Amino acid sequence: MPKYALALLFSLVLIQASGQTSVGIRGGFASSTYNYLPTPGTRGVEVPGLDGATFALVFEYFNAKNAGIEVNLQYLPMGFKQTLETDTDLLTNETSLNYLKVPVLSSFYIGRSGRFQIKLGPHVGFLINAEDVTREFEDSTPPELPTFGTAEDETGRTMYGLTAGAGISKLFGKSTLAAEARFSFDFTNPDSQDRVFDINSTTLEFTLAYLFQIKEKKKPN
Repeated sequence: MPKYALALLFSLVLIQASGQTSVGIRGGFASSTYNYLPTPGTRGVEVPGLDGATFALVFEYFNAKNAGIEVNLQYLPMGFKQTLETDTDLLTNETSLNYLKVPVLSSFYIGRSGRFQIKLGPHVGFLINAEDVTREFEDSTPPELPTFGTAEDETGRTMYGLTAGAGISKLFGKSTLAAEARFSFDFTNPDSQDRVFDINSTTLEFTLAYLFQIKEKKKPN
């Protein structure tokens, strides 16, 4: 149901927009990193995340000079790959967590046909699927991240955090090409059973976008 509610909201915004409105697509590469506290008072553990392709539908709306808002409906692959080296082997635990992410970003730019943009705002997301890809060790010291994706795990379904980005764009008539880097910090702990005291994650994205202007900004009378 969340995806239908988001689609409806997206349509309503488009209908009511009175400024310069553009829509398009964005795609590129995303890499995540997880940090967790196994128990209260212990040292945090950093775990490499999984890399993958990300893509999004983009809505951009400007109604003030050099300032506006951008909303994305984004597929974001996340997850972690934790290793344990023994005397004879290198053991791996790997979990995939894929989300539908919705960043709502304030967007500011300088320039005309060539622009430098910065963006900042919150994001929310919904878990599409979780999969325990590989599980080769347990009961390690410090305790490893638990499994996610089975019915017994009761994996949390939502995510929330902050996203920031910077990039350059070039206007060609009503079309815009943009290159951008984004960094996001997510406060979500997908573990709902207190198996881990706290988990958070960061994501770095490098993307290209194509936007097409569907509505010009109304000129003052």
